[in-house]
Amino acid sequence: MENVILSQINKEQQKKRPNFSVGDKVNVHVRLKEGDKERIQAFRGVVISKHPKSGKGPSATFTVRKISEGVGVERIFPVHSPFIEKIDVEASSDVRRSRLYYLRALKGKKARLKDSETFGELVTPEETPLETASTEAAATDATATQAPVEPKATEGTPPKAH
Repeated sequence: MENVILSQINKEQQKKRPNFSVGDKVNVHVRLKEGDKERIQAFRGVVISKHPKSGKGPSATFTVRKISEGVGVERIFPVHSPFIEKIDVEASSDVRRSRLYYLRALKGKKARLKDSETFGELVTPEETPLETASTEAAATDATATQAPVEPKATEGTPPKAH
């Protein structure tokens, strides 16, 4: 009985968050309270871990790492925190590990992750069939006007027989 009540309360408190994974470049908008004023601060970095690995549940957290003025800064965020306004996924990377702690020891270009090709397909707008047909027609017109070019024979090699 208690488990049913607890799970129902947990479901009510959980927020709807975008699906992101380890290796994604995210922009986390955090609500800060300074005295009487509130403001939203963006924390942009790479997700290096999720706890638990599925990132689900009421106590789920994720760690974001960024480099600020040459110093590595990591921040742990609860997924369902009321202080998180939104999470924007800017880019996705192909990674083979569930925890990217090895990035702590790398600097500069070696700390870059390989971008995922599927993320680019999701972001770019699709071409309409009319645009695709006009570009294909232009490509065929350009190839039709060009005459085939014979390769020049160099000295010492006999010309090729057809």
